[in-house]
Formats: sequence, structure tokens, C-alpha cells
Amino acid sequence: MDEKIEKLQKLIDGADRVVFFGGAGVSTESGIPDFRSVDGLYNQKYKYPPEEILSHSFFERYPDEFYRFYRDKLVVRNAQPNAAHRYLAELERRGKLRAVVTQNIDGLHQAAGSRNVLELHGTLLKNYCVRCGKRYGADFVQNARETPRCSCGGVVRPDIVLYEEGLDQDVMTRAVTEISRADLLIIGGTSLAVYPAAGLIHYFRGPHLVLINKSATPMDGLAELVIAEKIGEVFSQLH
Repeated sequence: MDEKIEKLQKLIDGADRVVFFGGAGVSTESGIPDFRSVDGLYNQKYKYPPEEILSHSFFERYPDEFYRFYRDKLVVRNAQPNAAHRYLAELERRGKLRAVVTQNIDGLHQAAGSRNVLELHGTLLKNYCVRCGKRYGADFVQNARETPRCSCGGVVRPDIVLYEEGLDQDVMTRAVTEISRADLLIIGGTSLAVYPAAGLIHYFRGPHLVLINKSATPMDGLAELVIAEKIGEVFSQLH
């Protein structure tokens, strides 16, 4: 076993309260594109920049254009949990992992069996009418050929946090609580470039911080262990 993998295993074995904080890199091995890598969504060309399309004001003004992008880039049909999702779910079943704090909106942690998942940016699996608040499942929106509309006539939107919108304060509070209580915080698949989500790790006061990401992050110098590999490949070597 690789020396760094072996050290990570020992840290997990010795921990009582593990919390995982993850980003897009956790799901890329399931075929879901990220946003900020060289070939990510933000570096592809559209009529409008992706950051603008995924904003609150753009959604309200051009819902048809928003949903063209949604169907083309945000929905990845038949995506399945990978080794990272499965390992974290297993850690939770063993009573080791207390929470998954994720920036992802794909629901793959829950699909793998994780229960305490704090979705900072919401989820594509839930949708609601902007006029009356009626709830709709993912199929209703994903199978709509045009902009999905409620029975009341209002536009149905995914329950995700768009640009210009604030994060859910209840989710943020719970994430702060879990991170502040952890004795081992594992950060994986994120460049820690998106705030305020990335700022959550400053609430960690425990003894062991691990960073697993293919590229360097601003927090590498604070970590006890840094592994520059794909997180699914790393977790597949653990037990």
C-alpha cells in the first residue's frame, strides 16, 4: 500500500468523528463534468457565459435559454455513484462518518446510501414552482421538452442555488456544526475556490486535516496529508 494511502487509512481508523467536504471532483469519475477545470463547463463557449446562464436574473429573464443549457450540460442521465461515494456511505454505516458536506447537486451521495448529506448548493432531484411552490420530482423537469410549467402556469425550477442567490442558512449552520465537531476532516475533489462554501473549513478545529485533489488548493499548507490523485482511486484502496 502506498505510504500516503496507508497514512490516510490509519487516520480514518483512529478517528471517531470523520466529516467529508467535497466538490465536483468527487463526481467527475461518474461522468459528470465539473465547472472550473480546463475542459469544464466554464471554459466552453455558449451564446452566454455559463456563469450568466446559471444566475437568478438570467433564469427569470430567459427561462427557455436556461433550460436549454440545463438539458445539455447539467443533466447527466444514468450517472452512478463511484468508489468515492460508496466508500463514504460505508464509513457512515460503520458509524465513523458523521456527515458529507457537498457542493455537488447530483444526488449521488444519497444514491450510494449516505444519509446525512448537507447539500450546500441544493439538488437537481428536487424542483418547485416559482409561483405557488408546488414540488416536482426530477423526471418532471428532465423530461420536459420546453420550459417546465406547473399546473398553475408558473415556471418550475430546480432547487439549486443560482448565482445571485444566498445559500440555505439552515444547511450552512448544520455544516458548520458538523465540521467544528470533527476530529478528522477530509476535503476531496474541490479546488476550494467557491465561497462562501469553501470558507466553511475555517470552522474546523480538530487535529487531522486531509486534502485529496488532483490540483493544488489554497489550503494545502495547512493539511497534515495532501494526496494529488483522483479521489475515487484513492478511496478504492481503503477499507
